Amino acid sequence: MSELIQQLPALIGVVVGALGSYLAIVRGDRARFGREREARWEERRLTVYTDYARCLKKTVTLTYRIASHLGADPHPHPLTPEEAAPQMAEALDARDPAWEALLLLGAPDVVEAARAWVVVAMEMEHFPQEGTHSTPVWQALLERQRACREAYYAAVRSDLALPPGHPARWQPHTLT
Repeated sequence: MSELIQQLPALIGVVVGALGSYLAIVRGDRARFGREREARWEERRLTVYTDYARCLKKTVTLTYRIASHLGADPHPHPLTPEEAAPQMAEALDARDPAWEALLLLGAPDVVEAARAWVVVAMEMEHFPQEGTHSTPVWQALLERQRACREAYYAAVRSDLALPPGHPARWQPHTLT
């Protein structure tokens, strides 16, 4: 019995050491799992954010081309509203599921910025029905759309902790 009592502190040390190792491993695995899960969700959010931007940009580009046909935009490839209708319908059909995914996974600030951007895009879509096809009205819509797009990308970068990006504003070179 005295041998057991003499070895008891060593035995307790082994048990405590094993328990400590186990707890350290479990805690490390839990932390690693959390980091991996967060990385997966960030990847999914980035995909949702880019898909939505791509869908919305498609409708915006089509409105540029229609406005060019109406004489309000300098886009080099004008389209009549009739020619653009099938492409516009396809773009709008793609935008709805992209919006739903954004609502599901997007951060509130990103969703709000996306909503502001789509409202301006919808106003641009209605421009051909306006009747006047005023260039100053179109230019104001373009400026609002660009500002909303810039705010959307800023919100996305903030949500994903990305560095600031390019504002994407440029002036086309004029031929002289």
